[in-house]
Amino acid sequence: MKTMPGLTIESGIDKQLRSGKIPVTFLGLDDDEHDPTFHGGRDKAIHGYCSSHYTQWRQEFPDAEARFQPGGFGENFVTERMNERNICIGDILSVGNDGVLLQISLPRQPCFKLNHRFKLKNFAPNTYKKSRTGWYYRVLREGAVQAGDEIRLVERKYPKWTIERIQEYLHRTTDDAEMNEELAQIVDMGDECRKAFENRVAKFKAKQKREAGGENNEVEKWRDYRLVEKKAQTPRITSFVLEAVMPDPDVKTDDVKLGSHVRLKLPNGLLRSYSIVSGTENRFELGIALEQPSRGGSLYLHQKAKEGDVIQVGRITSDVKPAGAASNHVFIVGGIGITAFLSMMEVYRQINWETTLHYGLRTADDMPFRDRLDGLKESVKLYDRSKGQRMDIGEIFRNLSWNSHVYVCGPNRMLNEAIQEAKKCGLGEDEVHFEAFSADSTGDPFEAEVVNREGKVLKVAGEETLLEVLRQHFDDVPSSCEVGNCGTCKVTLRRGNVEHRGTALTEEDRRDAMLSCVSRGVGRIAIEI
Repeated sequence: MKTMPGLTIESGIDKQLRSGKIPVTFLGLDDDEHDPTFHGGRDKAIHGYCSSHYTQWRQEFPDAEARFQPGGFGENFVTERMNERNICIGDILSVGNDGVLLQISLPRQPCFKLNHRFKLKNFAPNTYKKSRTGWYYRVLREGAVQAGDEIRLVERKYPKWTIERIQEYLHRTTDDAEMNEELAQIVDMGDECRKAFENRVAKFKAKQKREAGGENNEVEKWRDYRLVEKKAQTPRITSFVLEAVMPDPDVKTDDVKLGSHVRLKLPNGLLRSYSIVSGTENRFELGIALEQPSRGGSLYLHQKAKEGDVIQVGRITSDVKPAGAASNHVFIVGGIGITAFLSMMEVYRQINWETTLHYGLRTADDMPFRDRLDGLKESVKLYDRSKGQRMDIGEIFRNLSWNSHVYVCGPNRMLNEAIQEAKKCGLGEDEVHFEAFSADSTGDPFEAEVVNREGKVLKVAGEETLLEVLRQHFDDVPSSCEVGNCGTCKVTLRRGNVEHRGTALTEEDRRDAMLSCVSRGVGRIAIEI
């Protein structure tokens, strides 16, 4: 294990040549080191790679030619001729003459460390797109191996399932229900991939069941949740733990919601969206600041809601996609914005992703979830406004490490500054994620013709949103965050001009779509829902 250049995390990818007989145990080659988060273990005891791939990589990425050398992918066995197209899952092979017996267990799942190792942004996906990932062996019989040993096929159980063909359905054609079901039945496939296929099959069957029952996925369903814990985090921020009155048996304890929003229907009639700090669909925690002035939601929850109360919960959605190709994950957060990303940072740390949090606070006493933030240790940099400490967002962007992904959540002033600094530094829309606390959705009145609802024309007043008016007439208009972060409320724009607001849509998306929760038409527009 070594610290990778430009990172603080360690990796076992930098393999060295070994000579003489090397003992092989059920956990791999003697003295070989792994980051056990995703590597090592019985299903990943030994990694193999085809040496001919390196010639192809050099031709396709000449700028990194010198780095494409055998061993570069962290493989234990470098082999000729043996590749993803002529070996099959479950193949049993003998190696050398000391009795070693291996079985092909998994295709390799590439991660960001390949991008970092070869100094190529977004390189890793090329490995599965071209089926040059390599593969893993499990050890069936121990012994010893050495360079020059011959590998012989002993038994082929699944001749139709080459590693390349498995990757077709694992990565490229993921929605083939029949193939997913067949692959989920291969008992000799390692858990990592087989469970991915099993989960797809379960989701497909659940969808079929809903459709057979006539359920419309677009219509928001409200479920009863009980407030089981209410705890003051700071004088201004309170946490709320909600538990489903009738839990969904299909939700697993590890189905953690990262970067998700949930809609609450409060007993006083208000609808409000909040970030989930942590938890699953059956039990989750919120962190809510008492707004000044409050629009009624935070005031009700802080002053009137009590443990034992039943609150209706609607759609849970996530708009944050983990940037698995990034080498560094940088979070810029203000105040209660920590609720959007806290669980994400914890998971990233657990799987040894490089993370840094820049956290601005009114005062250190206003820090919620202090014990969990303490667990992030050296990756947190605090800025206490009461002590005159100011976060320099421009400097953070200018000093970003290579191949960084940035996540921003805070008040509008912070968000606007971050948007400007990201543009100055030439960061693409896929390199920064923005989350807003709130949004100004008011403006000039306009009209919207809904072309796929008999051309009905709706009038949107200056204090109303298009989403609110659509909901008055139709029951299949989804939404989640309602401040322009997530894109759930997106509608198709057929004609007309729009004043775009929110951060969920790219510039390209805005040509033929708009966010009904915050964006406003100019004059008259035509849309589809």
